[in-house]
Amino acid sequence: MAASTASRLSPPRLHAAPNHPLRRSRFSPLRAAKLEAVLSIGTHVIPHPRKVETGGEDAFFVGGDGGGVFAIADGVSGWAEKNVNPALFSRELMANSSTFIKDEEVSQDPQILLMKAHAATSSIGSATVIVAMLEKTGTLKIASVGDCGLKVIRKGQVMFSTCPQEHYFDCPYQLSSEAIGQTSQDALVCTVNLMEGDMIVSGSDGFFDNIFDQEILAVINESPGTDEAAKALAELARKHSVDVTFDSPYSMEARSRGFDVPWWKKLLGAKLVGGKMDDITVIVAQVKTVVIPDDEGSGIELEKVGGEQLAAAGVASAEQSE
Repeated sequence: MAASTASRLSPPRLHAAPNHPLRRSRFSPLRAAKLEAVLSIGTHVIPHPRKVETGGEDAFFVGGDGGGVFAIADGVSGWAEKNVNPALFSRELMANSSTFIKDEEVSQDPQILLMKAHAATSSIGSATVIVAMLEKTGTLKIASVGDCGLKVIRKGQVMFSTCPQEHYFDCPYQLSSEAIGQTSQDALVCTVNLMEGDMIVSGSDGFFDNIFDQEILAVINESPGTDEAAKALAELARKHSVDVTFDSPYSMEARSRGFDVPWWKKLLGAKLVGGKMDDITVIVAQVKTVVIPDDEGSGIELEKVGGEQLAAAGVASAEQSE
């Protein structure tokens, strides 16, 4: 499992004007401050071209204080062959996940959140799913079942990626209404220490099957914000998904697993290429820090000297030690 060597978010430092005495006073109180990590989040969904009217089978939610929790569920389309709407399970699973965020038993544990949300889901069907929770310290906790994915980008490079779980090619692990499916105990669980400015890109397999890392990095670099980045990434993946000449990550993986065009086409130089049409869900988040007054601290009181108030300013950015 990939591990991060990133430093945790460092506490803020307080600066005072030089060569002025600090004196306690009953006026101009300044409480101690601390930094907390939050997420600025953008989302975008593009349904499968043949499922636009129904909205597709992906579902997601964003919640928690400071947008510190997000999740994506991808309904397994095979249920349609049994006259079951694949979207019902993924939507209910996400609705239940949103409900249980503040449950005391969850306690910032995405695996427990998956367990409780799955147990409460009564719809027939199954879905791949990923849940990510950001602690105020800057630690990102992830639980994933199947092939929804997440990447962390730092300074223009992908420094962390989740790994898909599958039984065999194109058959991922999935939470299900049936006993034969997986449970939260089968989830891939990992933790990443984030820094201010880090970018998180998460999506359903319809996104990652149709876009390469270098394309993701280029879009993130060119986008002014998370909303714009999520939309641009989803639209690029959608463009690739309907391009029969695009040598997509999906087609490359298929060839590596032994799936290809007939031998006689190979003799003519042909190979299996093309995007994969699917629902596409993208969540882009940027790690930011906010200064929170510490009401439990004793506080420092500063007094005006020579007509100027001695102001102590919390540094609103994390120290990024390499």
